[in-house]
Amino acid sequence: MSLGTKIAWDDTVLPFQLDATDMRGRVARLDGVLDGILKQHDYPAQVEALVAEMALLTALIGQTISLRWKLSLQVQSKGAVRMIATDYYAPREEGQPAQIRAYASFDHERLTDGAPFDQVGEGYFAILIDQGKDTQPYQGITPLDGGSLRACAEAYFAQSEQLPTRFALSFGKSTEPGVDEHWRAGGIMLQHMPKASPFVASGDGGGEILSAADLVDGEEGENWNRVNILLDTVEDLELIGPSVQPTDLLVRLFHEEQPRVYDAQSVQFGCTCSEDRVRQSLSIYSAGDIEKMTTPEGTVTADCQFCGAHYVLDPKSVGFDAEQTGGA
Repeated sequence: MSLGTKIAWDDTVLPFQLDATDMRGRVARLDGVLDGILKQHDYPAQVEALVAEMALLTALIGQTISLRWKLSLQVQSKGAVRMIATDYYAPREEGQPAQIRAYASFDHERLTDGAPFDQVGEGYFAILIDQGKDTQPYQGITPLDGGSLRACAEAYFAQSEQLPTRFALSFGKSTEPGVDEHWRAGGIMLQHMPKASPFVASGDGGGEILSAADLVDGEEGENWNRVNILLDTVEDLELIGPSVQPTDLLVRLFHEEQPRVYDAQSVQFGCTCSEDRVRQSLSIYSAGDIEKMTTPEGTVTADCQFCGAHYVLDPKSVGFDAEQTGGA
């Protein structure tokens, strides 16, 4: 495998379907995206692993939606890791990459030597879809359970969407010879083809939603079980290693299911923060409120949790009083 081929598959999501069954899926490889996300912060190892898993899930799920603006995944927890938030922004134009950003909030003193998922406690896993201006955002949640963020995502689709869904994920620090140590992630998402769901752009049929019973009875259940047994044979190095292309992996796993691939979607780290957005967020505050936010140095500051950008503003130039004065 050439270096050029390897790089071509990094930071991509490859859609596929299995023609012999009623299944679709995605294969994702993240490399530079994770570097872009994690280098902004000095997270402990357990927190890095959670953010990497969440970013990988976001890339896989985001590419399944006919998305005009933004998909967000969130974890809210009473544990040491209080929050994990990711955003997936649809490409602005055809042929452009999608953008992903992510961050975590945590109490360092409460972290333990346990597994990454042990650092989250009671709480919920949420998926939010915002198609932009003049649309009603969609939101669904499920409790944090199952021992991994992957299991939470599978439970979400089963409970909130009635969509049988499986994820096989691998992520960790790559230690290839001659290359600086860095995070890599790879995964496969399998999903029973739905009839109606917020996660499907369009389709034929009467709009029926699959129930859990469809997985355990009849031919559909047999197909789902067989494909899941095949997915269970995937190895970590096949998901994140440099030597197996996603197309070759699909043939190895599902050749009897007749895999068909579509155009890959590239993804990159990206943040939408800006000084204008900071000013907009502060526009709801009065001059008195802004005064309370002003530092001893006489400025108002704001930091982006996603990318680490630091904004320094003149307090006289922000707040709704400033906007009114500017418009006079």
